[in-house]
Amino acid sequence: MKKTGILNSQLSGYIAALGHKDIFLIGDAGMPIPKGIPIVDLAVCGGVPTFEQVLNAVLEETEVEFYYLAEEIVEKNPILHQYIGEKLKGVDSKMMPHTEFKTFTKEVKFAIRTGEFTPYPNIILTAGVAFPA
Repeated sequence: MKKTGILNSQLSGYIAALGHKDIFLIGDAGMPIPKGIPIVDLAVCGGVPTFEQVLNAVLEETEVEFYYLAEEIVEKNPILHQYIGEKLKGVDSKMMPHTEFKTFTKEVKFAIRTGEFTPYPNIILTAGVAFPA
């Protein structure tokens, strides 16, 4: 049995299969996922698990070189926006209108659904290359 890290076998497998430049989504409970995109549904109930919990776990196991956010997060969820900026300090990013963000989700390799209910807690991450020490 795996003892540490992401224990969800589906999510662990998708992360292990990421290649350089692959993109994937971490979204809230209500984020529409385009047809045909594999979904790792972690949502148990409102707020469980939180976006932050899932982002933290994913970042422990994934090298990220770029990320995308909906520009509405700046005004509608500034605390989460600040948190993301701190967690991904030094990583380049792009903001776009939420409608454009939703369209862009058609390009993701897979999507992770959280139990988050706050406004605009959605991020598209680009896998980087890890250089182990």
